[in-house]
Amino acid sequence: MGKLVMVIDDSLPVRKIVEVCLRRQGIDCLTYADGVEAIRTLAQQRDLLPDLVLLDIALPRLSGYRIAQILKARRPRRPVIIILSGYDGVLDRLKGRLAGASAYLTKPFRTEELLALIKTHLAEAESEHGE
Repeated sequence: MGKLVMVIDDSLPVRKIVEVCLRRQGIDCLTYADGVEAIRTLAQQRDLLPDLVLLDIALPRLSGYRIAQILKARRPRRPVIIILSGYDGVLDRLKGRLAGASAYLTKPFRTEELLALIKTHLAEAESEHGE
């Protein structure tokens, strides 16, 4: 079964760049401009279990930190969360870790760096879940 990555970012160019990169690697991708919409989709489709979530911090209606907390509370399986943000402060990174993020990458990013980070975390998640 293929891996599923959920991208939550209000920037259309970022969503498109990430989506194209992931699809070229054979990784399925769902994109959302708003965290509320992503959470609503997950609530309505209980069997939808993303393996990894790329998450912006500065989102309309609900912050990325809050979305990370909601995602980390999910059962039966919690997705790996990687924050993808324009904020690069020490406090931003700390808040991301406290909210449940496994990694933090700042914008602008290099696609090679993003893909390497995604592949590493997907492989770690796979070994943890025994898949």
